[in-house]
Formats: sequence, C-alpha cells, structure tokens
Amino acid sequence: MADLTSRPLIVFKGILFLLIALASAALVIVHEGWTWELPAMALLVWSSCRFYYFLFYVLEKYVGVEGRYAGLFDLARRLASRRKVNAPP
Repeated sequence: MADLTSRPLIVFKGILFLLIALASAALVIVHEGWTWELPAMALLVWSSCRFYYFLFYVLEKYVGVEGRYAGLFDLARRLASRRKVNAPP
C-alpha cells in the first residue's frame, strides 16, 4: 500500500483521530455499564496518541506548517494568521 500524500486527506485523517478520541471520551463519561468501558478507554488512549502525533509531527513534516510550535494555541494562532495572509482581497 502506498503512503498517503494528499494534504487534505492527511488533515481529514487527523480530524478522524480527534473524533474517535472525543467519542471514546464521551462513552467513558456516560457509560451505563462496564461492558463498554475497557474498549472505550483503549480507543481513547490510541486515538489521543495518534492525534497528538498528527499535531506535532505530521503537520510539520507532511502538510507544510512552517516551523515548530509550542502547543495547540500557538498552532491555532499560526494557522489563523496564515489564513489572513493568504485570504483573497
């Protein structure tokens, strides 16, 4: 299988990791029985790790976010300022 090289698909994959993490966290918080607790926790840990990797490695190396950033707020500020610069007049 070939590596994923499309920037929009890479970003979409990262968003899917975030959605899985949020859904798993919701399952853990509102569970009614113990049957879903362990799989939900496993999904939560796995998808959170993958999303973290996506934010701090994939965006820099493969999507083209220039330079390193200190955290989520720094990344959001950088992406927002980049959109303002690239916005059509």
